[in-house]
Amino acid sequence: MSYNILVTGGAGYLGSTMVPDLLAAGHKVTVLDNFMFKQTSLNHCAYHPHFSVVKGDIRVKETMVSLMKDADVIIPLAALVGAPLCSLDPVGATTVNHDAITLMLKLLSKEQIVLMPTTNSAYGTGDENNYCNEESPLRPLSQYAIEKVEIEKQLMDHPNAISFRLATVFGMSPRMRIDLLVNDFTYRAVYDRFVVLFESHFKRNYIHVRDVSRVFRHALNNYDTMKGEIYNVGLSNANVSKKELCEQIQKQLPEFIFVEEKIGKDPDQRNYIVSNDKIEATGFKPEFSLDRGISELIKGYTMIRNARYGNV
Repeated sequence: MSYNILVTGGAGYLGSTMVPDLLAAGHKVTVLDNFMFKQTSLNHCAYHPHFSVVKGDIRVKETMVSLMKDADVIIPLAALVGAPLCSLDPVGATTVNHDAITLMLKLLSKEQIVLMPTTNSAYGTGDENNYCNEESPLRPLSQYAIEKVEIEKQLMDHPNAISFRLATVFGMSPRMRIDLLVNDFTYRAVYDRFVVLFESHFKRNYIHVRDVSRVFRHALNNYDTMKGEIYNVGLSNANVSKKELCEQIQKQLPEFIFVEEKIGKDPDQRNYIVSNDKIEATGFKPEFSLDRGISELIKGYTMIRNARYGNV
């Protein structure tokens, strides 16, 4: 079945991978983005007759009313993502991540479908075994996670909604983010050859950016049986600590050295093991392993280097 899909923030890290996949699946896609990073990540979609793009702000009611009226499905990706960016602009983060999504939910009709990425960082820490599933208590630690939790509560009041609590995403994308943990550590391994770890035993779950795109398309294809639910989305074999992640990178880059610092505290206190059994029970299985993603990143970093303010 073909849908008219509105993707807000569609030129970002997730969207610039997801939008071409949605077009290839036969959907009509309209992207709303403010292009705040001056990205050109959707240039390769401009040729497609079913692709439309609007430069605008999700906080403007008139813009959202105009674009939502023709949409069967809304995928709200637009956000100030991650604790560091939210700390840098806490007011902007609240207006984008909370207020604008509240507005969007109020504008939805009962028939419209909304598929939304939330975050498994909402778990903060797990139980005594650091284990979390969709029924586990939420202990968000950052402004980003706290506001995502509040929005998810509103989202699930809508009769045609699905929430995906995404693991930490990794992999190459047209709008690249080097700051995400796997991407960051692999970048450091390629160019710096070392990293210092604080609280190296802290565990986190991971998912490839292309598998994020796949799970949204999976939901569209299995919507009647999946709607109204919250799903963790991650690699079940990738609940790994920072040290274990470095060891996996080291297998592909033997020159990479990591040092465990005994004194000091990681500002990111997330530590959990996440169950992805619920999404897997719907028939979804990730395709991209952590090792495959690391290999991909090593190749990708041959082509890009974050040296904007350097001489070499």
